[in-house]
Amino acid sequence: MTNKISAGTLTEEELRELVPQLQQLTEKYKRSEQIQRALFDISELAGSISELSRLYNAIHEIVGEFMNAQNFFVALYENDEKIVKFPYFVDEFDEGVLKELPASDLMGGITGYILRSGNPLVLTEETFLEQGKKLGFKSFGKIPIDLIGVPLKRGNRVIGAMVVQSYDKDVRYAQDDLDLLIFVSQHIVNALDRVKSRELTEQTIRERTKQLREINDELQDEILERQKVESLQQALFEISEIAASIEGEMSDFYASLHDILARLLSAPNCYVAMLNDKQDYLEFPYYSDEIDSTIESRPLGHGLTEYVLRSGRAELIDASRVKELADDNELDKQTAENMIKHSNSWIGSPLIVEGVISGVIAVQTYGETAKYSFRDLELMKFVSHHIAVAIERKRAAEAIQKYNLQLSKKVRERTDELHKTNVYLKKQIEERKEIELKLIHDAHHDALTNLPNRVMFNSRLELAVANKNRYPEHNFAVLFIDLDRFKQINDSLGHHAGDMFLIEVASRIAKCIRAHDLLARLGGDEFVILLDSFDDFTDVEEVANRIIYSIAQPFTLEGKEMYSGASIGIANVDAGYQSADELIRDADAAMYQAKSLGRGRYVLFDTSMRQKLLEELELENELRRTLKAESFDCHVQSVLDFNQDTYLYHEFFVRWVHPTLGKIKREQFWKIAQNSGLTLEVDNYMLDQALKVLSHWKSLSGAQSEQKIAINLSINHLSQSKFVNQLIDRVKAADIEPSNLVFEIDENELNRRAQFMLPAIKKLKRIGVILVLDNFGSGLASLSYLYSYPFDFVKIDHRFVRSVTRSKRNYSLIQSVLAISDQLSFKLIAEGIENKDQYQALFDAGCHYGQGLFLEPPMSMKTIMNRDSLPRRQNVS
Repeated sequence: MTNKISAGTLTEEELRELVPQLQQLTEKYKRSEQIQRALFDISELAGSISELSRLYNAIHEIVGEFMNAQNFFVALYENDEKIVKFPYFVDEFDEGVLKELPASDLMGGITGYILRSGNPLVLTEETFLEQGKKLGFKSFGKIPIDLIGVPLKRGNRVIGAMVVQSYDKDVRYAQDDLDLLIFVSQHIVNALDRVKSRELTEQTIRERTKQLREINDELQDEILERQKVESLQQALFEISEIAASIEGEMSDFYASLHDILARLLSAPNCYVAMLNDKQDYLEFPYYSDEIDSTIESRPLGHGLTEYVLRSGRAELIDASRVKELADDNELDKQTAENMIKHSNSWIGSPLIVEGVISGVIAVQTYGETAKYSFRDLELMKFVSHHIAVAIERKRAAEAIQKYNLQLSKKVRERTDELHKTNVYLKKQIEERKEIELKLIHDAHHDALTNLPNRVMFNSRLELAVANKNRYPEHNFAVLFIDLDRFKQINDSLGHHAGDMFLIEVASRIAKCIRAHDLLARLGGDEFVILLDSFDDFTDVEEVANRIIYSIAQPFTLEGKEMYSGASIGIANVDAGYQSADELIRDADAAMYQAKSLGRGRYVLFDTSMRQKLLEELELENELRRTLKAESFDCHVQSVLDFNQDTYLYHEFFVRWVHPTLGKIKREQFWKIAQNSGLTLEVDNYMLDQALKVLSHWKSLSGAQSEQKIAINLSINHLSQSKFVNQLIDRVKAADIEPSNLVFEIDENELNRRAQFMLPAIKKLKRIGVILVLDNFGSGLASLSYLYSYPFDFVKIDHRFVRSVTRSKRNYSLIQSVLAISDQLSFKLIAEGIENKDQYQALFDAGCHYGQGLFLEPPMSMKTIMNRDSLPRRQNVS
C-alpha cells in the first residue's frame, strides 16, 4: 500500500521525522546500486581478463568499494590433491606467507570449517572463542577483531572460501556485509570458472602454437636437409655421368668436377694431386687457384697433400691446426707460414679406389670470412670417394680408348681368321641346338619306347584339367594300363626280351588310339592314355576293348610264343578334379579293381574304389601297429597220426582281429602283408612265437621234447640266400633242435618263383628242418614239385578233402598221390577234415595223417604256455 504524501500537508516537525527514513532509504538504494555495479564489474572482468591472478586483485578492489576489505584472501580446495591453495592472500600480518597447505592441516581452522560445512561464518572478537568451541575450530595466526567468511560453491559442492577480516576496532562488520558477500560469492565463482576456462584455453592455444612453431622449424630444417641431400644426389649423379662419358679431354673432366664440387661447398680454389707409378712423385693434372695460377710436379715432401697421403684420411686444416702440425714436424715451416699469412682454410681428402690411395683432392679459401666447418669436412669425405671412382673410371676409359685404337688394327688383321672361326662356331651352335633339342626330347620321353614320359603326360593332363574346369562341355579321359606276366617274361627270358615286349606293347597300343590322343609310359609295365575330345563314353569303351584285344594276341620273343593281357582303369576328367595326380591316382585304383575282378578287362573309376583303397591303407597301418605291439591272436592246431592216434606236429598260425572290422580273413591278411612288404616280419614273428612254445615244452620235459611245431613260411624268405641264413641263425640261437621245427610252403607261392627256391629249400633240409608242401592241388598241382623238391610231407588242399565223399575224381586223385608217395619218400596229410565221413573215406583210401576241426580244434597259445605238461593225445577211438 502506498501513501501519497503531499509536502504541503506536512508540518515542519513531521518533515524532520521523515528525514532519517529518507536517508536510510537513500543509503539502501545507494548500496543496491553499489552491488549492481559490483556484479556488473565482476561480469565485465570475467569477459575481459584472461589471467586468474589479475581477476583476484580486481575482485578485491570491487569488494573494497562497498565494505572495508583491507585484509582479504581466497582459498580453493583441490579435492584430488587434498590441498588448499591460496591464489590470493592479502593480510597486514600474514601477507606473503601462505601459498598452499595440506587440507588436513587446515580442516581444524576457520577456513577448514567453511570448506567442511559449506556455511558462512561471522566472528567478532567477543564471540570468537565461544564460536570456536561451539563449531569446533581453532585459530591459526593472529585473531581478528571482525571476520566474515563465505563459501564458494559450484552447484552444491564447496570449492573454496572467501574471507575478509579486520584487525582495527574501528572497522566492524554488520549483517549487511555478510549478505553482500554471500550474494556476490556465487557470481565470483562464475567469474572464476569463466576466467579459468579462458586461461586454460589460451594456455592450450599457446602450447599448441609453440608445438606448431617447433614442428614448422623441424620441417624447415628437414626441407633444407632434404634439399642438401637432393643437391648431393644430383652432384653424385653428374659425377657418374661425366665419368661414364668417353668423350672429352681429362682437363675438361676435372673442371666439371670442380664445378660440381663448388655447388656443394665453397670451393673457389681446387686441385687434384696424383701419385706416379713409383709412388714417390706428385703430379697435378688439375689446379685452379686465385693466387697461384700454376703448380709444378714435385717429389714427395712435407706439404698438406703429403700429410693426407700419410694419414690416409680427410683433414680440415686452418691457421691454428697448421701450427700444431708444424710443431709436430708433420708440415714444413714454409707451408705453415703461407697458410697463416693468407688465413687459409684447407680441406683435403684421399682418393681411394679398392683400398688403395692414388691421390688427393683439395679445396681451400683465403681470408678470415670464409672458413670451412666440420660439416664441410664430412661432405668432402663422402664426395671424395665418388670422385675417386669417377677419376679412376675416366682414366680407365681413356686408357681403354687408347687401347681400342691399338686393337682396331689387330681386329682388321684378324677379321678373316674370325670369319673362319665364326663359320666353325655356327656349325658347333647348330650341333649344340640339335643336342639341346635331343635333351629336351629325352627329358620328356621314355628312352626305351620313345613315348612321352610321366613329366610330359602330367603336363598335358594338367592342361586338360584346366580346360575341363573352364569348358565343362569338353570331354577327356585317362586310361591306366597294367600288363600281365611281364615279370615272368623278364625272369624267364631276360631283360632284353622284356624290353622288346614293352616296345611291341607300345606299338600295339598306339595303333588303338587316335593321332591327337596321348600315350605315355610311366615306368615298368604301366602305360597311360589321355583321350582328348571324345563325344560319348562308348568311344572310351571302344578304345579300351581294342587295347585289351590287341594285347591278348600272342607275342614272339626270343623265338618263343608268349601271352600277356591288359587290365585297364578308366577315370573321366570331371570338373571336380584339381590336379593330374588325382586323375592318375583314381585311374590306377580302377585298374587294380580290374585286376582283382580277373584281369583282361576295364573298369571305370567310382568313389567307392577310393574308399576301398583308403580302407586297405588303414588296414595296412593297423597291421603295422598290431605287428609292432605283437597283439595277434596266436593258435596251434595239431596234425594227427591216425594209426597211432598221436600228434605228428602242431601247426602254429595267427589270427588278426581288427578293433572295428572284427576278424580278418587269412587270405586278406596275407594280401595286406604282401602289398605292404611285411611278409618277412610276419614270418619272423610267427617263428619267434613257435620257438617260445618249443622252449616251453623243452623246459617241461627235462630233456629234448619230441613235440614238433610248424609255421607257414612265405616265399619271400626263400628268395635270397641271406634271408635263409638269417632264418637258420635264429633257430640255432634259440637252442632248439631243427628237427622239431616244421616249415610249410604254399604251392601257389612256389608256382611264382619255383626255379629260384630249390637251393634255399635244400639248405633248410640239410640242417634237419621238416618241410611240407601246403595246399597241394590249389594251384597248378605240378607233379614236378614232388619229384624235384625234398618235401617230407604233402598237405592236400582242403577243397579236395571237403568233396572226397561225393567226388570220385577227387577221391581218385588222393589215391593217386598216395600211390606215388612211397616211391618219392613223402607222406600225405589231409587238411580240413570236418566230419566223420570224410575221416573214414580218407582212412579207407590209405591216408593216415590229417588235420581238421573233427579231429581236434585249435588251441590258443596262451593256454599252451600256461600248461605245466606236454600235449597228450586222448584216445577217442
